[in-house]
Amino acid sequence: MRVIAIDGPAGSGKSTVGAMYRAVAFAALRRGVDPEESGAVAQLAESIELEAGDTVKVNGIDATIEIRGPEVTRAVSTVAANPDVRKEMVRRQREWAERHDGGVVEGRDIGSVVFPDAELKVFLTASDEERAKRRSQEVLELDYDTVAADIARRDHVDATRATSPMQVADDAVVIDTSGLSIDQVVDKVLAQLKETR
Repeated sequence: MRVIAIDGPAGSGKSTVGAMYRAVAFAALRRGVDPEESGAVAQLAESIELEAGDTVKVNGIDATIEIRGPEVTRAVSTVAANPDVRKEMVRRQREWAERHDGGVVEGRDIGSVVFPDAELKVFLTASDEERAKRRSQEVLELDYDTVAADIARRDHVDATRATSPMQVADDAVVIDTSGLSIDQVVDKVLAQLKETR
C-alpha cells in the first residue's frame, strides 16, 4: 500500500481528509449537538455514514459546500480536538487507504500519527498573509481580518491539543506554498516523490 501523507495548517494548500472532521462538525451542527459536548460528538462520529472524495456525503446528503462554510469552520477545531473523534477518524482514514490500496491523504497529523510509515511525507505551509488571503477568497462572506484571526486561533488549537497535535513529522519535507500555483505545488510534491524512489 503506497501512501503520500500531506499535512499542514489551515489555508496552506491541502484539502480532503480534513473534510472528514468537517463532516463530523457539519453533522453535529445539523443535529443540534454542541461541538463542545465531546461524548455526543464522539457517538455521532462513530454512527454517521461518511463518504469523502470529490464530493463529501454525510448520511447520504451532499455536504461538499456546507462543510467549507463559516459555521463549520468555526466548529471544526473543537471537533478535531476530541480524542474519541480523532480515534474514529484515524480508523476510517486507515480503512479508506486499505480499500484504495493507498492514496494521497491530507490532514494535520497524517504523517506523524495516521500513516507514520507513509512513502512520502510532506508538510505544506505558507505565510500567514497568504493563508488568510486564500481562505477569505474561499469563504466570501468573511473579510480578511476575520479569516486571519480565525486561522491564528485554529493554528493554536491544532498545535497545542493534547491528542495528535499538528506537527511536522521528523522525516517530512516542508514546502512553502506562498506565491505558488496549485500546479507548482503539485510539481514540487511529485519531484519529492521521484526522489524517494
